[in-house]
Amino acid sequence: MPHTLAAFTAQDALVAIMVTVSVSDLSIRTSELVAIERQVNHMPVFADYDADRIRSVAQTVYTLMKEDDGLDTLFAMVRESLPERLWETAYALSCDVAAADGKLGQDELRLLEELRDELVIDRLHAAAIEWGARARHLTL
Repeated sequence: MPHTLAAFTAQDALVAIMVTVSVSDLSIRTSELVAIERQVNHMPVFADYDADRIRSVAQTVYTLMKEDDGLDTLFAMVRESLPERLWETAYALSCDVAAADGKLGQDELRLLEELRDELVIDRLHAAAIEWGARARHLTL
């Protein structure tokens, strides 16, 4: 891990995962940014989080994604700072961001698969989380 990167708080780790999903297809859509902002503003896990930190966390993610082993470094930072009991929460937030624009491309699907593996999300639990995200983001 590069020495210039600050350690994440648990909440930073959740934001970082959401940002990573958003940038995984190389285009950050407004709907995804709105989904991240909505999660930070309304989810109990972010009750005492300083939303001004989103920008610096996002910058860390952008920096890491430019490195060859950046995703591995990011996953290590997330596992180090996020309690295991919040790993499913991280996956759920990620699925909501991925579903926010109504499309799931191959890059997002691949990242979600890697995230499931990294955070040891049981396949049945992952399917339920994914189904819930899909249901929440359907449009008429």
